[in-house]
Amino acid sequence: MNSLPFISVIIPNRNGANTIARCLEATFASRYPSFEVIVVDDASADGSVEAIQRFPCRLIRLARRHGAAGARNAGAAHARGDLLFFTDADCLPREDTLATACRALSRRKPATVAGGTYTPLPHDDTFFSRFQSVFIHHFETKRADAPDYVATHALAIRAGTFHRHGGFAEGFLPILEDVEFSHRLRRTGCRLVIDPTIQVRHVFNFNLFRSLHNACVKAMYWTLYSLRNRDLLVDSGTASHELKANVASYFISLPCVGAYLLTGAAGWLGVAAAAFAGNLLVSRGLLKGFRVAGGRRFAAVAGIYYFFVYPLAVGAGAFGGAALFLAGACRPRGTR
Repeated sequence: MNSLPFISVIIPNRNGANTIARCLEATFASRYPSFEVIVVDDASADGSVEAIQRFPCRLIRLARRHGAAGARNAGAAHARGDLLFFTDADCLPREDTLATACRALSRRKPATVAGGTYTPLPHDDTFFSRFQSVFIHHFETKRADAPDYVATHALAIRAGTFHRHGGFAEGFLPILEDVEFSHRLRRTGCRLVIDPTIQVRHVFNFNLFRSLHNACVKAMYWTLYSLRNRDLLVDSGTASHELKANVASYFISLPCVGAYLLTGAAGWLGVAAAAFAGNLLVSRGLLKGFRVAGGRRFAAVAGIYYFFVYPLAVGAGAFGGAALFLAGACRPRGTR
């Protein structure tokens, strides 16, 4: 008799016609013997539903848009599994992902939530997609035993724990509902862990514009959320101390270089050089991750992009988030 826990895989979908079929193909290729797949379509207006209906999954269609949090909660309400595994419509679980998630929970206390991360190499292995996948993998696994949050691209939780704590906060921000849920779980005594072997391959399809737009939007909502919760300086996954130091170094160095060009005083270059040297030291782990994932040439180009281009988008988003905070925008429920 099979004694393995039954797993409900829950996938929210909103206009995911370009990726949902690949996501479901990968999910149903799992070697884990006991699972169901629930896809919650969040009022899509593309061909998503037709693609989903080709697979033996349970499809829940929402008549109006609820957002990712509402879609995940709807899936959990219909789930039959002892364990819930959340992922996204643009993520491709590996054949061992569900088995690894089950082991991660089974060997820990009941009030444990286990998260995974992206594979270092994404499905679409272009420069900007690889940069993003390495970036997220590095920072999500850096503090595996005590992460600040567990992300919903690979989140495993016992069904009872999920329901006892009310699921994801709806009417919240467009993103970061997993961060808010993680914080709420931890306040009530749950333990968060990251198991780096629980991995999904992400479909980014990033180019320069999409990479910078993603950085700007996420930084805006991270800043707004963090200011509301008075934890702006916390080392929080991708909102890491390293990224914050990178942005600070950029915005310290830029006016110093400008002052040098205006005045010719070499001291300004000294300040910029010191800030950059400190940034290099702080970022050495990420630079190693770039090198391991793509070799020295990729690491060099990724480093140039990370140090000299990426912080401009993150900084712009952070300023936007601070402006929203000062304007009194978005007072989320259930936060710290």
